[in-house]
Amino acid sequence: MSRSGLWIASTVVGALISLWLYRENRALQAELDARAEQQVVASKPAEPAATVQAAQAPERRFRPISLPALPTSSHEQSKLDKRAAKQEKMAAMFGRADGESDDDYRQRVMPMVSAFLIIPRKRVADMRKLAEQKARVTEIQDQRLDAAFQQVYSNVSAYANKAIADGSVSPYERNIASWLQFGGGLGNILEDANAQIANILTPDQMRTMYDAGFEWGEYLGLQMPWEQLAPPPPRR
Repeated sequence: MSRSGLWIASTVVGALISLWLYRENRALQAELDARAEQQVVASKPAEPAATVQAAQAPERRFRPISLPALPTSSHEQSKLDKRAAKQEKMAAMFGRADGESDDDYRQRVMPMVSAFLIIPRKRVADMRKLAEQKARVTEIQDQRLDAAFQQVYSNVSAYANKAIADGSVSPYERNIASWLQFGGGLGNILEDANAQIANILTPDQMRTMYDAGFEWGEYLGLQMPWEQLAPPPPRR
């Protein structure tokens, strides 16, 4: 796996969150600008006939227009309200309901997580098979990779469960700094995985798989058994 691939894998969480925030802020600003322009047009007084005739004369004269102050509107907060509503929706979907046990939580949430991952997991599995064929990865190498990945999954699970338990990663609040820190920790784990892969595959094999469009970071991120993570604590 190349260093650029590791960088992408280690920052994927932060990048997605940053992109989402950027899109939300751009949409909010566009709506505010559009509403301000509408207010200006609506409040502009009609031009008297004399002014129209003067405007049609060879010598054009313009007079300054005093724009009235824009009235505040609750609609300007609609995007922020929607953003807050999305957070509440996430909390209701992935947070612990009142009185919900660990088993009840897993039965409610984990089938949904599995269903969401079915298609992307199959896609990266097919990509790995094709890339390994091109790189002439042997059956023994393939088995050694799978054995190494089991330890990677165990490390990710322990790391993620700790972050969930102490609230660093929480469905109840939007803490971007904590998510970025969590993504950096995942990157460190992937660095260790890269070292193990380099001990199993030759540099030529790794380059061939990378050139085929395959990324180990993407594969490990999707194949990670996220369904086995511990439920979050109850909302405080």
